[in-house]
Amino acid sequence: MNALRTFNAVLGRDVFVTGRELPSFLAQVLIQPFFTLFIFGKVLTQIGFVQGNFAEVLLPGVVALNGFLGALQNTTLPLVLDFSWTREIEDRLLAPMPIAMVAVEKMIFGALRGLAAAILMIPVGFLILDIAWPLASLPLVLIVLVLGSLAGAAIGMVIGTSVPPRRINIMFAVILTPLMFTGATQFPWPSLSSLLWFQVVCALNPLTYASEAMRAVLIPTGPHIALWVSLPVLVVAIVLFGAIGMRGFMRRALD
Repeated sequence: MNALRTFNAVLGRDVFVTGRELPSFLAQVLIQPFFTLFIFGKVLTQIGFVQGNFAEVLLPGVVALNGFLGALQNTTLPLVLDFSWTREIEDRLLAPMPIAMVAVEKMIFGALRGLAAAILMIPVGFLILDIAWPLASLPLVLIVLVLGSLAGAAIGMVIGTSVPPRRINIMFAVILTPLMFTGATQFPWPSLSSLLWFQVVCALNPLTYASEAMRAVLIPTGPHIALWVSLPVLVVAIVLFGAIGMRGFMRRALD
């Protein structure tokens, strides 16, 4: 009971700090996806370089991307700072709760920030692209975004505990760009059937299943991976990368 109370207090403190840093948080999670939607969904559509229904395909993918990458970055970067030469993580490790719960708190907090980033992007996308989603789909959309954010946070835990602080900028360049462009955010995964090698590459990216699950909910008549496939894959990714990340966290924490 005391450990759970401490866990809630630590998580509450992190959420409170996010509230105090709201302007910088909003800038971090909204600027890049805003311009992605504006250029690819609005400008290129109006000048005729893409089809008119492209915006309906793009928005679910960008929202999923924002949640996934927001969770990944907001898990990885704090861990890198905590495990740097300042060893700020030691303050958390001294809290009266198991070390494993410290790792779980880091992932949940990262996932919450990713989820907030995804939800904030929805009304922005509606305004830019002049489209709307049926209210009946929103509960399932929320479930998909929670799973996508948790998957991103789990991968962020793996990166944050396995990459030395001095290498993190290089790793972000090496990891984030491929994740963004192989996650089926700008295109439905089944449409890659004529480009089989790239379809296989995209199938290895957990973000693909978050993007496709969003499309399965919001554009059921369009091409997409079935929801009964995407959701279990996301759960497996959370468990697998979460276990690897927690193992890395325990190793780094006890060094």
